[in-house]
Amino acid sequence: MANHRDNLLQLSYIRSVTLFGQCLAVIFAIYGLHADLNVWKISSTLGTLALLNLITYARLFSPWPVTEPEFFTQLIAEMSLYGALLFHTGGATNPFIFLLLVPLIIASATLSKRYVWLIALMIVVIYSSLLFYYEPIFKLGDSHQHRVMELFDIHIVGMWINFLLTVLVITYFIVRMRQSMQHQQEKLEQEREKHIQDQQLLSLATMAAGTAHELGTPLSTMQVLLKELEYEHKQNPELQEDLQLLYQQTEICADRLKQMTQSVKDEHSTTQWIPATELIEDTLEQLMVQRPEVSKSYTVMGLGDAPYLSCTTSLKQSLLNLLNNAADANPKNLQIELDWDQQQTYFRIHDWGPGISLEQSDNLGKPFITTKGKGLGIGLFLTATTLARYDGDVRLYNHSEGGTLTEVTLPIRKKHD
Repeated sequence: MANHRDNLLQLSYIRSVTLFGQCLAVIFAIYGLHADLNVWKISSTLGTLALLNLITYARLFSPWPVTEPEFFTQLIAEMSLYGALLFHTGGATNPFIFLLLVPLIIASATLSKRYVWLIALMIVVIYSSLLFYYEPIFKLGDSHQHRVMELFDIHIVGMWINFLLTVLVITYFIVRMRQSMQHQQEKLEQEREKHIQDQQLLSLATMAAGTAHELGTPLSTMQVLLKELEYEHKQNPELQEDLQLLYQQTEICADRLKQMTQSVKDEHSTTQWIPATELIEDTLEQLMVQRPEVSKSYTVMGLGDAPYLSCTTSLKQSLLNLLNNAADANPKNLQIELDWDQQQTYFRIHDWGPGISLEQSDNLGKPFITTKGKGLGIGLFLTATTLARYDGDVRLYNHSEGGTLTEVTLPIRKKHD
């Protein structure tokens, strides 16, 4: 909720200036123009305006925020006092009638559309009333000035039309301009966020490239040592099995490093399109190689021929990251579904882990934010960034039956798009 404290402070300053100017105008009308004014009524109206300004200034020392309805009420009170002052000083014939536009201009720049239109409507009502109900400044006693009064009435009607058009223009265009500025500000914020994410992604890619290069040597050393240990402990079947598993894992790491460099070339040269069922099955097969302890059920929900998806290493790695995250939460009984309609392909993973807290849900997809104590906080960020390149999306929900539901959405395209 916006705090209008600064706007209310500026309004008190505007009131002070207006109050001072009106006092000078009344003094000039009485002593300079010898106008027939009710000094006591005018003084009481100006005094009420001054009292309102003092109360407003005192209210600004309160720690409570100034809400939009309160600021709207302040503008209504000011507009009503302006109307009362104009009633005692000639109504619509008073050249200061456009003083009524001050609250409208302030409202157009600070309040929401509904409040602006309410103030605009009230101003038109006050102005229209002052055309017929007011105390004239000068008493005309000459009956021969009838023609002059007719011309004066035409002038007043013209001023009323002009005032009405001015109210409509200010209300419509200033509100539109403010909405346009807010929209531009939102777009700038989005571009800024995207630029920050691109910079973070570039930094991660640079670090990943350097790390991939550095890991090649220790992985080769580990493979040599594992072979030597396997040769030295031929008589120990249990140890042999563990050593073979370790060697298999180091080979997977080495292959992944090779694929990392090769996939960049492949993705920018040719794109292979395969059915979504084949892509998911290949990814699940890779998961089972890396995580043999995982138990799962896989169901294809879509009807008809499966849509085609881009078979790239980055896309498969993104889906694999999500499967690994679900397996980290609980490797038992992962429920995996593939579905599609006319426009979208849906890949869902339901794990039986602890779910997502409110704090985690607000920060999911941001870099270095993890739901796991041992995680680096970049897996989901990279996954969301990769899926965005394919106009896709990933969302995580707390499932009604428990655990977390991860849903990937990818648009359906023609095979040769």
